[in-house]
Amino acid sequence: MSVGRGLAAALLMGLAGSAPAAEPATVTLERLDCGTVFVPDLDFLSDSFRFSGQSRMVAVSCYLIREGARWFLWDTGLPLSRLGAGKLSVGGGKAQLRRSLIDQLKDRGIDPHTITLVGLSHDHSDHSGQAASFPWATLMIGAEDMAVVRGTGAAFNLDRAEFAPWTQGGGKVDEVTGDRDVFGDGKVIMLATPGHTPGHHSLLVRLASGPVILTGDLWHFREQREVHGVPKINTSRAETLASMDRIEQVAANLHARMVIGHEMRDVDEAAPGTP
Repeated sequence: MSVGRGLAAALLMGLAGSAPAAEPATVTLERLDCGTVFVPDLDFLSDSFRFSGQSRMVAVSCYLIREGARWFLWDTGLPLSRLGAGKLSVGGGKAQLRRSLIDQLKDRGIDPHTITLVGLSHDHSDHSGQAASFPWATLMIGAEDMAVVRGTGAAFNLDRAEFAPWTQGGGKVDEVTGDRDVFGDGKVIMLATPGHTPGHHSLLVRLASGPVILTGDLWHFREQREVHGVPKINTSRAETLASMDRIEQVAANLHARMVIGHEMRDVDEAAPGTP
C-alpha cells in the first residue's frame, strides 16, 4: 500500500471511530420579579418636559440566562430594604420588593451558588440592589460605572454598600469596556450604550426563537422610545441619543425583539423562558 493510500485509510478509520460533535448549548432567558416603583411625577425622566405631571407604575426586572451549565444573572433589582411595605424611591414614590432574588432562585430549585456571573446594566440602586447577595460571583459592569462606584463623589441613585463584596471584600470584578461577548460564542453580548450612565450597557440574547435586546435604562417606558425622550438625570444627552440610534439599528438588522425593563407592558415579553 502506498503512503498516500495508507494515510487516507487511517484518516477514514479515525473519522469512523470518532464521537459525533456535541450539539451547541441552548440559551434560555427568564425574567425575575425584582420589584415595582410608583413614580408620582415623570418629569425627571424627560429633559423636554414631555411627561411632566404624569405618573405611572414601573416594573423592576432582573433576568436569568442559562447556556448549558453556565448561568448569568443580569441586573439584581431593588435592594432588600424594599421588601414588604417598601420605601420611598428617588422619584418620590414607593419602591417595593415582594421576594428576594435568592428566594426566587430557590423556588426554582436553583442553588444560588450556581450563579457565577452577575452582570449589571449600570450602577443605579434599582439595578444593583441585591448584587451583594452574590459575593462569590464575578461582577461584570461597565468600567466607567465601576470608576464611579470606586470614587467618593456624589452620584445619582447609587448605594456604594451594594458593591462592598467587590470594593472591600476582594470579589472579582470584570470591568467591561465597549461590547463584551459574555460566553465567547456570540449568544449573549453586552452592548455598550452609554448616556444614562457613563458605562451603561444593554444586553443582546440570541435565543433559538429569535434575538432579544434587554435595553436596561436606555428607555424606561415605550413612550420615551417613541419621542427619543432623554431623562434629566442622564450623564450625557448626546451619548444617550447615539445609543438609542445604535440599538434601533441593531434591532432592525437582527430582527430582534426589544424589551424595556421598566415597562409594565413588556413584562410578559421579557419572559420567553425556553426558546
